[in-house]
Amino acid sequence: MIQIHLEPGKTALGQAAADLGAQTIRSAIEARGSANIVVATGASQFELIEALVKHGDVDWSRVTAFHLDEYIGMPETHPASFRRYLKERFTSFLPTLGAFHFIIGDAPDLDGEIARVNRLIEQHPIDVTFAGIGENAHLAFNDPPADFEAAEPFRVVQLEERCRRQQFGEGWFPTLDAVPHEAITMTIPQIVKSALVILAVPDRRKAEAVRDTLEGPITPLVPASILQRHPACHLFLDPESAALLQQMPSNAGA
Repeated sequence: MIQIHLEPGKTALGQAAADLGAQTIRSAIEARGSANIVVATGASQFELIEALVKHGDVDWSRVTAFHLDEYIGMPETHPASFRRYLKERFTSFLPTLGAFHFIIGDAPDLDGEIARVNRLIEQHPIDVTFAGIGENAHLAFNDPPADFEAAEPFRVVQLEERCRRQQFGEGWFPTLDAVPHEAITMTIPQIVKSALVILAVPDRRKAEAVRDTLEGPITPLVPASILQRHPACHLFLDPESAALLQQMPSNAGA
């Protein structure tokens, strides 16, 4: 079941999502002395990450973090690098962070790099995954039709046209041709393993994907729809991203 939270705007959306995430991280640390998280990137996550790093009530030294995906062959110096994004917006604000296991998309031995992060995440059951929903309803870089049965935590995928257009439209690349065609992504089964999934999804351009995720069938053609089956998924919307819902579900809360 997906719990809906309707917030008045992007800032409030990011703050509310970050507050829930921080509460979950603190609870995990209290329960077993550590917490494991996944942090997303992209324009939809700006406000969430800005709010999350300000949570001084979290003992970040006890937190191990991963990220969802990275373009293949992209150096960290590129403006669209997700490693660069996370170092500039997340880890640089958290000097005591226990560990962040980055995906090295331009590693010389790509198979070895994927095997490395697969081993690491299998040793760290995830307490909370922060994510978004793409304009084509992708989760991470699992574009439609998504593989709901993938055996490995991370794998190489091909990026479909609408996904690549989204990356160009958000201003990460100078031209559509410059957007890579391949990436390493966390798979759907690995995302679903997370004890809690927090989705931050603002903006009118996401409204169709939000509607299809919530009101349509569970199908690989709408990758995020798989979260209808997740026992603890919270979706944070603003009025723009919720605009196409037939009616706001009765469980919606601010």
